[in-house]
Amino acid sequence: MLYNYGPVTAATVADETDLALTEADALIAEAVGSAEEPSFESTMLPLDLAMGRAADAYGRGPFLGQVSTDSAVRDAGQAADERLTKWRVGLAFRTDLYRAVAAFAATTEAGELIGERRRLLEMWMRDFRRAGQELDPAVRAELEGLRARLVEVEVAFQRNVNEARDTIEVGAAELEGMSAAFRERLAPGSRAGTWRVSLDTPELIPFLEQSPSRSARHELFSRNWSRAIEINRPLLTEALEIRRRIAALHGLESWAQYATAVKMAGNPDRVRAFYDEIIPATSEAARRETAAMQVLLEADGESGPIGAWDWRYYDFRQRRDEFGVDSALVSEYLPLEGVLRGLFDLTGEVFGLRYRRVPEARAWHPTVELYEILDATSGDLLAWVYLDLFPREGKFNHAAAFPLVVGHRLADGAYRRPVTAIVANLTPPAADRPPLLRHTEVETLFHEFGHVLHMSLTRAESARFSGAEVEWDFVEAPSQIMEHWTWEPDVLSRFARHYRTGAPIPRSLVEQLAAAQNLNAGVRAAVQVFYGSLDLAIHDTQAEPDLEEVTRAAHEVTQLAFPDGTFMLASFAHLMGGYDAGYYGYLWAEALGDDMWSRFEREGILSPELGAEYRRTILEPNGSRSGDEMFLDFVGRPPSTAAWLRYKGFS
Repeated sequence: MLYNYGPVTAATVADETDLALTEADALIAEAVGSAEEPSFESTMLPLDLAMGRAADAYGRGPFLGQVSTDSAVRDAGQAADERLTKWRVGLAFRTDLYRAVAAFAATTEAGELIGERRRLLEMWMRDFRRAGQELDPAVRAELEGLRARLVEVEVAFQRNVNEARDTIEVGAAELEGMSAAFRERLAPGSRAGTWRVSLDTPELIPFLEQSPSRSARHELFSRNWSRAIEINRPLLTEALEIRRRIAALHGLESWAQYATAVKMAGNPDRVRAFYDEIIPATSEAARRETAAMQVLLEADGESGPIGAWDWRYYDFRQRRDEFGVDSALVSEYLPLEGVLRGLFDLTGEVFGLRYRRVPEARAWHPTVELYEILDATSGDLLAWVYLDLFPREGKFNHAAAFPLVVGHRLADGAYRRPVTAIVANLTPPAADRPPLLRHTEVETLFHEFGHVLHMSLTRAESARFSGAEVEWDFVEAPSQIMEHWTWEPDVLSRFARHYRTGAPIPRSLVEQLAAAQNLNAGVRAAVQVFYGSLDLAIHDTQAEPDLEEVTRAAHEVTQLAFPDGTFMLASFAHLMGGYDAGYYGYLWAEALGDDMWSRFEREGILSPELGAEYRRTILEPNGSRSGDEMFLDFVGRPPSTAAWLRYKGFS
C-alpha cells in the first residue's frame, strides 16, 4: 500500500521515524540474540529486514525535508534524517551485533554461502572492520563519535544549500533577446521595469546562456558560487577535519584512501590514472574551444579572458550561429508531456515495460504525478515512481532520484515493491503554454530515469543491495547510458512534437542538434574534471588544505578565468551527499556508460533482446554483484576510456 503524503505534518514525520526505529531495533535484537546459535536465517535476515524497515522510514521522513512546502515538516525531515543516518551508521559500531555476525561468519554454513548471501555477509564484515571493531575500544568509541557528528554536519550542509535564496535584479537590457516566456516566469524587481533572476536552475542556466550582459552573467554566476558561504564554510572545514581524523585512526594517509577502498576504483591511484588517461585530450580540446570563444568575446568589444560565467553564453551562440540550433525553438518541440511519453515508449520497448498513471497520487504537492511500472510480458506490477519536476521554495534545488521504498524479500516471502521519486527543477508551465523543456533538461530527465529503472527493476533479495546500492562510482553508469538516446535523431523524431501545432520536429533541426552535440565538449568535460579533481585534492591529504588555493589550482584545467571572491565549495552539496572523494565517479561512470552504449550502437539502439540482457545483467542485480562483475558480463572485457574519448570527439 502506498503511503498517503496528504496529511503529513511535522508530528507524523517524527512518529513514523519512531515507529520504524522501534521495529528495526526489535529485528536487530533478534540478530543479536542469535549469537549462541547463529545462522543466516536467524542472524543475517533480521539484520537485513531492519535495514529495509529503516529505508521505508526514509521515504516518510527525511525525504520530506527535501520536498515539503511546510518549513516545519522540512525541519522534522532534517531531524529524522539525522536520526536514521546515525542509526544506520551506528549499527557497525555495535559490539553485540558484530559478535553475532562474526559468530555466524565462523560457521560451516557461512563458509558455504554463495552469490548474494555470501556478498551480504562480506559487506557487513567489511563495515564492522571500517567501524573499528578490530581496533582498541577507545579508538572505536572515538570513531563512533566522529561518524555521528559527521552525519549532523552533512545533513545541515545540504539543508543550507536547499534553503539558500539569492537573486539579482535586471532590466530589459539584460534580458534582450530572451524569450517572453522566460521573462514571464521571473518575479518583479524592486523598481518598475526590473525583474529578479534567481539561482533556480530554470532561471540560472537560460540567463547564463542568453543574457547579453556580461556583468549580469558574472554577478549571477558569482552569487550561485557563493550561496550559503557564511553558514556552510565552517561546516565544510569541520567535515574535512573529521574525515582526516577518521582516516588517521585507521592508519591511512587520507580520507580519499578510506573512501575509495569501497568503490570500483579501490584507491586514489587508480582515480589519478583515470584522469591521466583523459585529461590530455580534454585539456587540448578545451584550449581550442576557449580560443574560439575568445575571438567572439573580443568581437563583442569585451576584454579579458573567457570566464567561467561566459562559456555557456558563447556555447549557446555557437550552437545557434554555427549549427542553426535555436534552443528556444527546439524547446517548442519538447513539451514535457510528449517527452515523458517518448521516455516511457522507449524504455517500454527496449526494457520490456509498461507505464500506467495513477489518478490519485496522494503526494506531497499537487503537481506531483505517480506512475505504475509494469512488466510488459506478464503484466506484473514491478514498482511505482513519483515525478516532482518543477521548482518551488525550499525544495531540493538540483535533480536526483530518491528511493522511498527499496525492493527486497520480506519475512513472509513476498517481495517489497520499490517506490522512487524523481525530484527536479525543470522549466515550469506558463500561463499560455505547457512546460517546454530545453534539450539539456530532456537529458536530465532521461538521466534520472536511469536511476529510477535501476531502483525499480531490482530483483535483489536483500534491502542492503537494493535502491541502486552498487559501488558509488558505478551508480551513475546506468543513468549516463540513458543520455545517449536523447541525441539519436530517430529517437527524438519519435516524440518531439510542436506544443501548439503537433507538427513533428523538422529532421533538419534534429540533425543540427545532433551535429552540435560535441560542441565545446572539451570545456564541459574539463569542468567535470575540475569538480572531481578538486574533491579528490581536498580529501587526499592529512594536512589542512588551503581551500581557495586548491580550488583555483583545480580550476585551471577548465582554461576559464576564475570568478574572484567566490567560494563554490560552500554550495558543493555532493561533498556532503555521498560523493566525498568520489565526485570523479561522474566521469568514471560516464566512461562506463559509453562503453556499455557501444554494444547498443553495434547491435541496435532499440534492440529488445539487448535491452533484456542489459536489464538482467545490470539493472536487476543492483548491488548484489560488484560493478566490475556486472560490467564484464555485459561488455565482455574490462572497462576502457576509448569509447568515451571517441564519443566526445577527442580521438
